[in-house]
Amino acid sequence: MELVAIDLEGSGAQDRDHEAILEIALVPIVDWQPDMSRAYCTLVNPQRPIPRRPWISPGLTDGSLRTAPTIAAVEPGLADRIDGRYLVGHNVGVDWRLLHRRCPTVTPAGLIDTLHLARTIDPKAQHGLTALLERYELTNQVHRLAPGSIPHRALWDTAGSALLLTTLVTRLLGHQPDLETLREAAGIPTDKPTTPVATQPSLFDPAG
Repeated sequence: MELVAIDLEGSGAQDRDHEAILEIALVPIVDWQPDMSRAYCTLVNPQRPIPRRPWISPGLTDGSLRTAPTIAAVEPGLADRIDGRYLVGHNVGVDWRLLHRRCPTVTPAGLIDTLHLARTIDPKAQHGLTALLERYELTNQVHRLAPGSIPHRALWDTAGSALLLTTLVTRLLGHQPDLETLREAAGIPTDKPTTPVATQPSLFDPAG
């Protein structure tokens, strides 16, 4: 199976139809480990000012985004890296909703959600990505894989989701599954993108 971990940083669901992608990262998962040699990460120029809001990650400023490529320029490369592969992410339906809206030519084979896996394993625990990485003692490994990045930036969160996948499926299933078993355990549909909520959580929302 071909798996690619993903994370998007956006302007916020309160922008509704005008929500912009500000940063995107992709990391192939090979033999159940993130392949950082083929990782891709880029800022994205939203072509409009972005107000400072508590859920927008540090470093994603108008100044840093102004010289970045536009989403139209980025879309063909995203398609090359994603089409026909399964996207893995933490609450990946939210990422897919925005990606599908802004890059309609991108066609993954399906979605694999580590948040769904985590809730299946322990429904009462905290399910935020950073909390799960701490619980499973993966945080230092993420820092080694994505030096210079930080939590709530696209590359750090993507590497974290890739590592978390292996840990969660092993705990849930006791082995590294075939594609059909993985889809049954963590797959979510691509034809019903997650509906945005009226308000946007902060960076430290426990479900993020």
